[in-house]
Amino acid sequence: MTTPRHLETFFRTDEGGLTPESLNSRDPAAEPRIRTAVLADALGRVQAFFREDSLLDIDHLNQALARELRGLPLREMGRLRQKYQVRQIPPLPAMTHFETAVDNRIAELEQARFYSGQGEEDLALALDDYRRLLDGARWLAISRPLTDIAVNHLSPEQDEAQLREALHSFTGLRIKQRLDDTLEIPPLPETAQRILHLRMKPNAEIGDLADIVENDPSLAAQVVSWASSSFYASHTPVNSIYDAIQRVLGFDLVMNLAMGLSLGRTLKQPTDQPEGFIGYWTQAIWMAQAVSVIISCMPRRERPTFGLSYLAGLLHNFGYLVLAHVFPPHFSLICRYTEVNTHAPHELVEHHLIGITREQIGGVLMDLWNMPEEVVTAIRHQKNPDYEGEHSAYANALYLARALLVERGVRLGPELPVPDALYERLNVAPGRVAEEMDILVENSDSVASMAGMLS
Repeated sequence: MTTPRHLETFFRTDEGGLTPESLNSRDPAAEPRIRTAVLADALGRVQAFFREDSLLDIDHLNQALARELRGLPLREMGRLRQKYQVRQIPPLPAMTHFETAVDNRIAELEQARFYSGQGEEDLALALDDYRRLLDGARWLAISRPLTDIAVNHLSPEQDEAQLREALHSFTGLRIKQRLDDTLEIPPLPETAQRILHLRMKPNAEIGDLADIVENDPSLAAQVVSWASSSFYASHTPVNSIYDAIQRVLGFDLVMNLAMGLSLGRTLKQPTDQPEGFIGYWTQAIWMAQAVSVIISCMPRRERPTFGLSYLAGLLHNFGYLVLAHVFPPHFSLICRYTEVNTHAPHELVEHHLIGITREQIGGVLMDLWNMPEEVVTAIRHQKNPDYEGEHSAYANALYLARALLVERGVRLGPELPVPDALYERLNVAPGRVAEEMDILVENSDSVASMAGMLS
């Protein structure tokens, strides 16, 4: 194999202690790779090496080193990568000369495999050779196997009990008779209540919906701005809510857009968030639009309701706002763990830290608010690609939307595997969906503009 130039130089030095010939390409799927997380505090930088099938435990790392480390900000990471001319920092202590912590679970490997730092090429060393490079590093118990984090994907009936337990453990609140009292969540907004009642009217008209939206001036302004955006390319000015509904957006979209906006404003967006992740409303628009793309590729008779699918996309991350509202100190810790564990889905971080996920919390709250079952199911099961229960098309479409957006560079978390069975259940052709998603991502400026109107 060809050794990348930056590593070739390193391995020829006395510090490296090995020659490029010591490197070898073994079976790339044999064992998990070793990852590098660069952290910092007022005392300086530390690099932590851990296996990619593990979650780096910042609490244990800080306790062991008596530090207050957190992930290095993206801008500083960018400068570091530029300095060493790599896309990723390889787990080689002498390259950066930072204080180094090595997770004990690495010692269980037969070989040390890691990205070269350039491209997708893997490098591998026999573990004994790799340990020679770690002379002076501290070996510590600073990770937890991802397989030990048992997220509740299959038993939503246990969600309320798990939420009660989390509240009791982390907030010290006395468990009250009603969960919604315990949560101290504001009541369902009046606008949302009126829209829910309107949804149940078999003979609802445009005027009924226009009246509801117009009674909320801020909401009305956002709907008109939305209808006037370049994304919908209206050829004439939109002068009223009635105009926006009848001529541009349609009854179903405005009803569910108004619902999503009303609920999204119920809780404040947190000022803290994981470094590098996009904001709440930007995520909401990406997912709502992507779900719409996927549904449009399904056979007409099998499509779930467009409006409810769009609403599920808008509200898919509502549990994120609830986490920040109910568990403020722990939410900050979740952000810090997410920053250094970019390979791990956020539900693993959340379950590890508080014993419940944002999807579970969001599903419980939507159910308490008597939201449509389709939306509750979509939010609760959106991270389970194997879900086949009632209303599965809504949840499956959300999962596929996220996976395809991440694949195209939208920062919604780590890459997700997409089983062939998921395409089969939705009855969509992968090639066609990919083409339509490419078109959506090419319009990223329009998505950003729409999100800006909402935030």
